Amino acid sequence: MKLISLFFTALLTENIVLTKFLGLCPLMGNSKKEENAYKMGLLVVITTVLSSIITYIFYFQILVPTNTTHLRTLVFIFTIASIVGILEILIKKYLPHVYRSMGLYIPLITTNCAVLGVSILTIDNAFSFLETVVYSLGSSMGFLLVIYVFSTLRMKLEKAPILEGFKGIPIAFITLGIIALLFTRYGL
Repeated sequence: MKLISLFFTALLTENIVLTKFLGLCPLMGNSKKEENAYKMGLLVVITTVLSSIITYIFYFQILVPTNTTHLRTLVFIFTIASIVGILEILIKKYLPHVYRSMGLYIPLITTNCAVLGVSILTIDNAFSFLETVVYSLGSSMGFLLVIYVFSTLRMKLEKAPILEGFKGIPIAFITLGIIALLFTRYGL
């Protein structure tokens, strides 16, 4: 029961995008079309879960025993970059249509602070291995949910009568801010 609660907390009430504002760059960059948003969300889910598992193992099997936990961020970034590199090669070879549609955005997952943030949060919250897997899955699915829903809103905003100075990114940030208010403790 605790794992189910952890999953839904990570997915909704502590959504990494809406409550911690992590992952805003890929959210803004890849949310203009539903299909690209969905693909980016799936790639983030895969990357986040894999990197959380590997960084957890590295942290507790190598960094803690050797008293080198101060290298955590460096090791985590290297791990994420390696996973993204492998995913990019696999996608390019086996899913060329996905590779063509995502283009430059695949390597940019490496710099997605949401992926790194989840790995760090699992360590800082002293999650067990199973809790790490559940939390990383819930958090990344929360990212997928937000980027997909946000992409549908952005498509509608493109057709809405909006003042010229607010079109595009400005209205997108305003909309995201309103959505984020709904997820805060002190929101609407």
